[in-house]
Amino acid sequence: MVKVKICANKSVEEAKMCLDAGADIIGILVGQEHNSSDFIDKYKAKEITRFVDKRCDVSLVTHLTDADKIIQLTKFIGNNIIQLHSDINENEVEKIYKSLPNVKLVRLIHISKDGKVCNDYKKMKYVDYYLLDSFNLQTNQVGGTGLTHDWNKSAELIKKLNKPVFLAGGLNPNNVKQAISLVHPYGVDVNSGCKNEFGMKDRNKVKNFIINAKS
Repeated sequence: MVKVKICANKSVEEAKMCLDAGADIIGILVGQEHNSSDFIDKYKAKEITRFVDKRCDVSLVTHLTDADKIIQLTKFIGNNIIQLHSDINENEVEKIYKSLPNVKLVRLIHISKDGKVCNDYKKMKYVDYYLLDSFNLQTNQVGGTGLTHDWNKSAELIKKLNKPVFLAGGLNPNNVKQAISLVHPYGVDVNSGCKNEFGMKDRNKVKNFIINAKS
């Protein structure tokens, strides 16, 4: 069954909403370098992780490129996944990998709207999962863009990758089933597609996204 990650949780209330709906992974964004309204501080992130209490996986999503800072953050917050949303030097990734052997690493592959791969994933040596996500050059967003990309190209890329792959980018409760049927990813990752007009998690959207993804 497809794994579901609900990203950009900003509060215990939102995390509870995701847990209640059956999310496999919740994402928390700490360490901002690019445009995004979804980042929280490390204290709120730790509060959320303590609340989750291993009932699902917690992924730290970060723009940081300094291994020592990422390692310190993870030890403080208590997450068991790190999603690297930056062009981080592979030597820094190696430090993380060796310092946190029980923490899984998600490496981002940027995909343009027309399906072009925007970074060299072949140089990524330390990977547990890949994440295919839309890239918005105009707004300097490397995730949470609300934009889809060419899913046929994603399906082709997944066949070339030797690790499980999450699909992200413009997913919502209405299109996630179609995306899964076309791409056949290991998991799906949603952010803006489960928000309300105020930029907060929408309970019904979260619930319906998970139901549709897992069906």
